[in-house]
Amino acid sequence: MKNEDLCPCKSGKTFGECCGPVLSGAVKAETAEALMRARYSSYVTGDVGFLRTSATKAVQEDFDENASRAWSNAAEWHGLEIISTERGQPGDDDGVVEFRALYSANGEFCNHHEVSNFVREADGWKFADGELVGEKPIVREEPKVGRNDPCPCGSGKKYKKCCGRGA
Repeated sequence: MKNEDLCPCKSGKTFGECCGPVLSGAVKAETAEALMRARYSSYVTGDVGFLRTSATKAVQEDFDENASRAWSNAAEWHGLEIISTERGQPGDDDGVVEFRALYSANGEFCNHHEVSNFVREADGWKFADGELVGEKPIVREEPKVGRNDPCPCGSGKKYKKCCGRGA
């Protein structure tokens, strides 16, 4: 990726103004969000070694670089959406970033929705852990109409003999 290209994290800045210097080690991420953006960009650019170095020691011990590289290479990356941040500013010791990483894999569109925790260590911000957020189930506002219940359209017929035909 060239420095003049738009950054894959969708910040609106160029790669050279945004995640590029963080990935190269020229600068440290100033905030937890900046580190999250750089971690996303590391997947897009295939720089999965950054994922190890930008994590706490505990995460580094369980890090599977081959699996991360395979995911990075197999996916078509569409962008990063930052949903919310808590703390994670230059004067904080910890921070939380909720995000969606959008990508396609095996012809299927995917939405990786996660809440990630970050801590500031002596050498800068580090990824500590994350929890996937499941999509909320659809909840009906009205009770479900049974086949033998009166049809809600007011016809006086059973639902199965009226609006529920073929259902």
